Amino acid sequence: MKKKLLLGLAALSVFATACGAGGSTADGDTIKLGAMFEKTGPVSAYGSAESNGVKLAVKEINEAGGVLGKQLEIVEYDTKSDNTEATSIATRLATEDGVVAIVGPATSGAVQAATQPITRAEVPLITPSGTADNLTVTESGEVQPFVFRTSFQDSFQGVALANFATEHLQSEKAVIIGDSSSDYAVGLTDAFKNTYEGEIVAEEYFTQDDTDFSAILTKIQNQDFDVIYLPAYYEQAGLILKQAREMGIEQPILGGDGFSNQALLDLAGIENVTDVYYSAHFSLENEDEQVQTFIDNYTAEYDTAPDAFSALAYDAVYLVAQALEDGGEATPEAVTAALESITDFDGVTGTFSIDENHNPIKSTLIIEVQEGKEASTQEIQP
Repeated sequence: MKKKLLLGLAALSVFATACGAGGSTADGDTIKLGAMFEKTGPVSAYGSAESNGVKLAVKEINEAGGVLGKQLEIVEYDTKSDNTEATSIATRLATEDGVVAIVGPATSGAVQAATQPITRAEVPLITPSGTADNLTVTESGEVQPFVFRTSFQDSFQGVALANFATEHLQSEKAVIIGDSSSDYAVGLTDAFKNTYEGEIVAEEYFTQDDTDFSAILTKIQNQDFDVIYLPAYYEQAGLILKQAREMGIEQPILGGDGFSNQALLDLAGIENVTDVYYSAHFSLENEDEQVQTFIDNYTAEYDTAPDAFSALAYDAVYLVAQALEDGGEATPEAVTAALESITDFDGVTGTFSIDENHNPIKSTLIIEVQEGKEASTQEIQP
């Protein structure tokens, strides 16, 4: 789809007439796209990677001729990994900056903080990596009309990891070490516990400010278990991996897509990231031509390889471009309607359609890591 879209965008730049209101001014040459990411603060590695993915996608689209005869213009803010700041930024983007859509934020809590202002303003938001189940659907079962995502959900990856632990690691006993302060980790924990066929012999919890996990690890060190399930962001997961391996805890460790960042390796130490398995949206080992082109372009642009977060954000921008093309005008209303109807979108994180709950129907990968390097990949269908 990407190559076809780029050709289509170039053709549209020649033949398109003036756009509607929305994010594009009548006398301007740009369509404004909002971006809000956690570029500083505790989860800045995610936000920075996603910001890079957005910028690369916009650069490619603009070089190919833009959308609807106009160039995309990024209006970006840093949420500072603070949910109050996320609310404020979402309000500004949706009501003052004239954007047709917003890409971001990266984390589920920040998406929840942004939901009310973007809903009031009726501006669509596409989160690349907010995975909590309740982001796009309320507890009463109602769809959030302006929230979309390009990532799979916590329930899906939690189920996939539980089944993988049983079927592929032949585990019968598991320990859970989770972050009780994170909606992301809580969702992953619930999905795993509800699916795992073996016995959960211990559950230990920490909060996002913790850095010393020796007490937790000492409690489990001499227990009889086959795997550790570690639903957490890289900041704590990396330290737990390091401390666990240094204490001689050698059992396989499973985690969610929060492991998909170089910062995890930096914190844990490459030598400690062995017998680690995590759910992922993207693999550097994927031989697909489109994926390898993205990897090459990203590496050339930023002098580092992309991760799943940059890939998800990259896809989110192309998803907005597809919605603009399909909707035929640069307005939040047209983009929202078009997003709901997108099918067979061919992205670097997979081919997917948007379902009735604004979630992508897509597979997940379970990546095995040995000595800090990807050793194998298994695709799990939804």
